[in-house]
Formats: sequence, C-alpha cells, structure tokens
Amino acid sequence: MTRGVLLHDAELDGRTVADLRIRDGAVVEVGAQLTPRRGEDVLDARGGALLPGLCDHHLHLHAMAATDRSVACGPPTVHDPQSLAAALAHAPSDEHGWVRGLGYSEHVAGLLDAGTLDRVYAARPVRIQHRSGALWIVNTAGAKALDLARADHPGIERDAQGHPTGRLWRADDWLRTRSFAARPPDLRAVGTRLARLGITHVTDATPDLDATALGAIGAAMRTGALPQRVHLLGAPLNWTPPAGPRAPTAGPYKIVLADSGLPEFDALVDRIRTVHDTGRAVAVHCVTREALVLLMVALEQAGTRAGDRIEHAALVPTELISRLRALGLTVVTQPGFVAHRGDDYLRDVPAADLADLYRAQSLVDGAVAIALSSDGPYGPVDPWAVIDAAVRRRTRAGRVVGTAERLAAPRALDAYLGSPDTPGGAPRRVAPGAPADLVLLRAPRAEALAQPSADLVTATLIAGEVVWAE
Repeated sequence: MTRGVLLHDAELDGRTVADLRIRDGAVVEVGAQLTPRRGEDVLDARGGALLPGLCDHHLHLHAMAATDRSVACGPPTVHDPQSLAAALAHAPSDEHGWVRGLGYSEHVAGLLDAGTLDRVYAARPVRIQHRSGALWIVNTAGAKALDLARADHPGIERDAQGHPTGRLWRADDWLRTRSFAARPPDLRAVGTRLARLGITHVTDATPDLDATALGAIGAAMRTGALPQRVHLLGAPLNWTPPAGPRAPTAGPYKIVLADSGLPEFDALVDRIRTVHDTGRAVAVHCVTREALVLLMVALEQAGTRAGDRIEHAALVPTELISRLRALGLTVVTQPGFVAHRGDDYLRDVPAADLADLYRAQSLVDGAVAIALSSDGPYGPVDPWAVIDAAVRRRTRAGRVVGTAERLAAPRALDAYLGSPDTPGGAPRRVAPGAPADLVLLRAPRAEALAQPSADLVTATLIAGEVVWAE
C-alpha cells in the first residue's frame, strides 16, 4: 500500500478549484477543503492546473539516451563542413574508439558518403546518423571496422562496382550487433527528463526490438529509473508482456515503409493480414505521399483493425483525408518538426506540397483522429514546445508553415492526453477512480495554454507517487 497524497487548491478541467486525495495509485476523492489524514503528504497546488499526465505517443527511448553520448552534427550548432569537422574533432570516443554523431542534415556538407566524410574527418572511426533516423554514414575507418566490404546487410549501399559507399539505410539492428555495440544506454536521465516535462506515458516507436532492448526497458521500469508507463510498437508479434504494473505493454505492430525502398504491394498486404491475425493493429511509418497511398490501398485490400495508425503522415494530400476517415485510421503526427525544420521545408519542399505538410486542423475537420508526439530524439521532445508549434506553426526564422493547419491550444493539449492504446481518443480526465498519473502546473490551464512552456510544470506524479518536483 502506497502513502497517500492530498493536493490542495488544484484547478480541474479549467474551471473548478478543489482538493484531491490520492491513495494506492488512484484518485479516490475530489472535494472542497478536504482534511489531511494521518500519514498523507500534502501538496499545495495554489490554484495551478492539475492535468492528466501527458503521453508522448511516438518516441525512441534508447535513441534518446544515446543522444547524451553523441555529438550534434546538424543545425543550429553545426552548419557547414568546417563546424562539422570541429565538432567531430572535439567529440569524445566511446569505449571502442568510435565517434557517434546525430542530427546530420545535408545542408551542412551535402549527402555524405565515406569519401566525403573522410575529407571532413578521418582520424577516428565515425558514424553519423541523418536527422531522419533512416540513414547512417561511416567514414573509411568506420567502414573498415565494420568490414562493410564483406557484410551482407541489405541496407548497405554499394556503388556500381559493388563497393560500399559508407551509407547504411535502415540498418540500426545490424549496427547493434557490430563490435562497437554496447549494452543499451541507461534510461535514468531520460526518465527524469520526461518527468520534468510532465510526461507520464510514452509509446516507444522503435521497430523490431530485440530481447536485450526489451529487457533493458523492463528493468528500467522495475527499478524506477524509467518511471513512465511504456507502450511498445516494436515488441515482436509473439511477445508476451511481463506481468505487473511496472512492465511495458504491447501496442500496434510497427511497420516501416522506408523512403529508400517501398515494399511490394502483395507483400505489404500479407504482412498487415499476418499482424491482424495475431490480434494486434498496425502502426505504419509513412512520410511520403507514395507511401501513404500504398498503405491505404493495402489496408483497403487487407482490411483494417481498430487501433490501426499512421506514424508521421508528413505529407497528406487533401483528397486522401476522406479515405483516412473511411478506414478509421489514427494519425500520430509531429508538428514540432514545423518549428524545428520549417525553414528547410520552405526552401526544399515544392510550393504545391507545403499545404500538405504535417496536417492537423484539416484532419480534425475531416473527423480523422490525431495524436501529437515528438519522435524524440529526432524531433523536439518538449511537449509544450510541440503544442506551441501546433498552435503557431512558426519556424525558427518566424515564418508560418501551413496557417490553415493551426490547432486551437486546448485541442493541441488534448492530443497529448489520449491513453496510449487509444491515441487521438477522448482525453483522460482527473476524476475519482482514475489512475493518479498527473502533472501539476504553476498556472491555471487557460494561462498555461496562452504561452505553453515546460517551466510551468511544478510536479509530476505517476501511480500516485511524486516522481519529479521543483
């Protein structure tokens, strides 16, 4: 039995200021001027909003942890070959002598391969991940360390003569098996960071999690290093979730429609049917228009299942919105990219496609369920920054991308409040009987939504326990 908590003077639902009693991980009483009981901890909300804990519906836990051991290789800190060379030269090596870079954009030094990376930095083995997360580039020293010339992973790009170029597409699993692979990084700092942001639930969208990754996430949850509740898209189809409240759960099954090579139509239909036959929905990575069209036609052929969802939906033509609704699909999207990369989009994306980027309000108007998320570490993790991006859709330079796609602030917040198994569904509420997964703000709801900021978070509770407080 856990120790109880009494919250005084908390604003609920943007209207009522009340006291709230928590015991055994749940809200048990809401009322005016509740009397503290023996042994209860008392937390004074001082009129601040008490919300259900936020759920980031799409991120990558171990990639977020690995970011702390990596060097930034893209904007805004790295913007040309010279600053990239300086960043790599000053980066620490891991225990195997590698330098690990993240967030690379071709606007820094072009689309790198081993040769061009050598001209930037060749002294140590280097592996740099493109900001999309789909591509790794190694220099010649790295290619030799990985023995790419004799390796057979299908993602290893080769030139016309069959020599590896240094580009590795969708090869994360294979890279983990190489000599530099270490145990999955510790998740404690990630758990603390998420709690500081008011995030109590996460959906890890990393595909094809192996036993080591599954075990590491489960162990971090059991010890409290990762206090959040965790839903997994990458759990194997035959995986049985461990029992107990401090254990991850299996969500829809992640399928990646890679930009570098779309699957054959019949193969995709068969894969969707196989997943559905196990009782799980699908969560399909779609970034391009072509991938989205292929998926919808495949789902029309294979049939849909409650919970089927599209990850990213970076480009959605207007004419496809009604088909999304007819298929009953949920879109899990990331408007944070508009703020984070919007100036690049305005420069590089054809003008005719800009209105289709990271749609939000048009999906709501079209009765398509949407949920917001970060895609951390590839997008900004801060949910308050993502909410602000969904509302304003302003780039770093202050330009607006997709004015018609702006969400009202309360609707953007609600898109973080769906439960992990029903993203885009009805927002969770603070009420008797509800799990005490909560975030307390220093300001009332309306004031907080006028200027969303992580600085407003004063405490985060999971299962009735304070896991972060200022």
